[in-house]
Amino acid sequence: MTRARDAIEAEDKLDVILACRPVYTRNQDVAAFQLLLHGEKPAEGASLSDIEATNTVILGTYTHVFQGGKTRSVPSFLKVTDEVLMAPELPNLPKKQYILEIPNNLMLTSELVDRLKALARRGYRLAMDGYDPGDDELDVLLDIVHIVKIDVRDSDADSLRRTSEKLRGHGVELLADQIADRTRFQQCMELGFDYYQGDFLSTPSPVKGKKIAGNKLLLLQLLTELHSPDASPARLEEIAIKDAGLTYRLLKTVNSAAMGLRREVNSLSDAIALLGLEEIKRWANLFLIDGEMHKPEALTRGMLIRGRMCEVLAELSDQEGGQQSTSVNHFIVGLLSQLDALMDIAMPELMEQVPLSQDVKSALLERRGPLGAVLTEVEAYEAGRFDALSLLSERAYYEVAYRHSTAWARQVQQAMGYQD
Repeated sequence: MTRARDAIEAEDKLDVILACRPVYTRNQDVAAFQLLLHGEKPAEGASLSDIEATNTVILGTYTHVFQGGKTRSVPSFLKVTDEVLMAPELPNLPKKQYILEIPNNLMLTSELVDRLKALARRGYRLAMDGYDPGDDELDVLLDIVHIVKIDVRDSDADSLRRTSEKLRGHGVELLADQIADRTRFQQCMELGFDYYQGDFLSTPSPVKGKKIAGNKLLLLQLLTELHSPDASPARLEEIAIKDAGLTYRLLKTVNSAAMGLRREVNSLSDAIALLGLEEIKRWANLFLIDGEMHKPEALTRGMLIRGRMCEVLAELSDQEGGQQSTSVNHFIVGLLSQLDALMDIAMPELMEQVPLSQDVKSALLERRGPLGAVLTEVEAYEAGRFDALSLLSERAYYEVAYRHSTAWARQVQQAMGYQD
């Protein structure tokens, strides 16, 4: 049993499945998380029992993000049912950490409107989901809620402008939801939206003919050697010491809390002896995605979570068959699955530049083979398509794997030395 499986087994299991979608600022920093809960009433929102089951875990793991060189706590949007809104007393929800989201399918009654006014007076932040500018009945909520979410998929720039101007008159903050690409993100920024949500960060904008930056070439040389059957600690150290900064960062990372070593490592050959070639390969891939200019930390964070979760799910489902090298390949596939967005190079072109095995390339290009199957499963989980999950028979392990991967990614970002 490996360390990942031990960590998963030690965690508390929840009765619901939980994932998080980031909500971004104009600077593409994480401003909040949208909680995706699949419990008693997945289509409507969180029930009282869902909230009671997840509150401690959410506050302990999912509200923390490493950003700008510091670990910060950000609030979470929590879609709630009418049962929760009309309950005599809400569960013990910290007002600074939760934004209560009103589903767009609730029946608006005078009793419900009065209840929302009372919650706002008590200091709860309220958000309206799926605002429809053509539904005049919703206007009664515009002077109560603090944030209005607008699905921007089917709206042109003129209709969005009219909607945003109307909402600004009520003093609410605007959240553009379902932004599919960076062009749409730019349009919403120009219209003055406050928050942004969607897959635009992970959508590539390929620049034809672009190559991996010069400061990554040594890493590619190191990766090439790591994939060679004749790789040796001496040869790897010979490559790494050509860049003192790379050697320093490797040793700093290996000695960090994320690795959990019992003694300090002072040379790359020592690190290889302690960790093995496959673990060094893992960190070489991590440095490949690190430090891209003008790219938000949130994208790297998502890549780290996806890589670790692919590895953990493969282990829990015995996809790796007990082979450490295959386990690392699951990690690499998850990690590099958004490399095209990070580097603005089309994935087929990237696969020509990066030394990877054919099964890894097939998974990244076409989601083929066992590696591609696990990646597809993780992508479905991240998107909240929980009904599509089929890899694990015990569904509670998905959330635990995701929670573990989220905490691990935060540790790794710290270990990799992100600075303001």
